[in-house]
Order: sequence, then structure tokens, then C-alpha cells
Amino acid sequence: MRLLTGVQESNFRFLPHSISAFGPTVLAEGFDQSRSIAWVHAWTVTADGIITQLREYLNTSLTVTRIGNSDQSNCTTTTGIVSLHCPSVWESSLPDRVGKSVPGLVLAI
Repeated sequence: MRLLTGVQESNFRFLPHSISAFGPTVLAEGFDQSRSIAWVHAWTVTADGIITQLREYLNTSLTVTRIGNSDQSNCTTTTGIVSLHCPSVWESSLPDRVGKSVPGLVLAI
């Protein structure tokens, strides 16, 4: 892995701690505690097994939500705005293991 400083780290390996799938999205997360690095890879995979997109998150707490409509009968408003219910389906667990505070992001699928 090449660091932002340009220094090549030849002995860093991406070894997944866990792998989860939600439809075409596959998530793999891992960590290297000696370097205080946690990572999440989010792949979009076709039905044929072809990876069409990769997102990589380093030292970031990731929450995955599924976008979907809530029960529309209970969310009628006078302004005509319809609320969406976005349940959390997955949260990264590894930032706590690297021993430092990290930013959080939400990935909507």
C-alpha cells in the first residue's frame, strides 16, 4: 500500500475480518491494530460476479442504510412532504479496535 506520503508499505495486507452482502453490495472490513488502521471495502457486484464499483473507507465508521418508503398512511403532512424511512442494516465494528476516534459516514443502498 502506498501511503499519502509516497512511502511504499510492502508488508501491509488487506485481510478481511468480516464479509457481508446486501443485494448487489458486498462489504468487507478489516483492521491492522499495530498501525491503528481500520478499513471497509464496499463492492457493487453484478449477478455475473463482475465488480462494477469499489468504495474504500480507511479509519472511518461506516453505517449502511437501505432507502425505502415508510408506511405512507402515517406520514401525511400539510406541506405534501413525504418522509422516508432509512433503517440501518449494517455498522462497522472495527474503529473501536484501532483505539482512536474516527469520522462517521452513511452509505445508502
